[in-house]
Amino acid sequence: MHTHRLTMDADVVRKQFVSWSRGEADREWTGLVTLSRHAPGLVPEPLERYLQPGGAPVIVMSRLPGTPLGASRLSLAQVRALAVALRRLFAVPAGRELPERALGASTMRAQVRGDLAADPQLSACRDPALVAQALALAREWLTLADSLDDGSADTVPALGDGNLGNVLWDGTRCRLVDFEEFGISSVAYEVADLVEHVSSRLRRLLDVDLLLEELHLDARERARLTDCRRLLAIFWLVMLLPGNRGFRRNPAGCTEDQADHVIGLLNA
Repeated sequence: MHTHRLTMDADVVRKQFVSWSRGEADREWTGLVTLSRHAPGLVPEPLERYLQPGGAPVIVMSRLPGTPLGASRLSLAQVRALAVALRRLFAVPAGRELPERALGASTMRAQVRGDLAADPQLSACRDPALVAQALALAREWLTLADSLDDGSADTVPALGDGNLGNVLWDGTRCRLVDFEEFGISSVAYEVADLVEHVSSRLRRLLDVDLLLEELHLDARERARLTDCRRLLAIFWLVMLLPGNRGFRRNPAGCTEDQADHVIGLLNA
């Protein structure tokens, strides 16, 4: 769903929100102010915010150089620059007064459980049996969810959206944009959101092992990452089921690809 319109001038971007019921504009402004203060150059500089007649929020920010990642597989230099940007993001102090990021760890499991409670119609899938197997394993794994450590006790600033299109590459550095889901999260959950996002995973755009190596995760973060990846992979499987938008927007076979991926993660 498109939540905003962008107007770009040479040095300035105006972001007009067409949907703001979930506090998107407030999250974006808070994210830009917080991160530009502690990690200058990583994100656009917030310049102004106001309401248009009718109440639509507008945020004016500096325009960063670069083009969005995600058009092709990331190069070695791009993966390393992405890791640098993420390490800068995670190093910013995040006070407890900040809200949890949109659809964060504390709410994701409940949502996925609810989504899996229904018995989806799989006849439109290429391989209904494979998808059904993945869903059965996912339901079984989610029964253990209350005892699993998702890393939510950690507190780092979060972009809140793992789409590589929110990362700008200028040939040397990566910078981050689009903070309407900004809030606090954990390193494990945010890294999982990035590596499991179907916009890149289905097309194999990201060398996950290299990114994890470049992020220098400690043993605790890597352990938490395993469960966060499983959870978010299941979420994306649900989004790719018949009747959901992801099924219609992606080529045939993507649901089976995701189902096979979920099975691999859960059996690892």
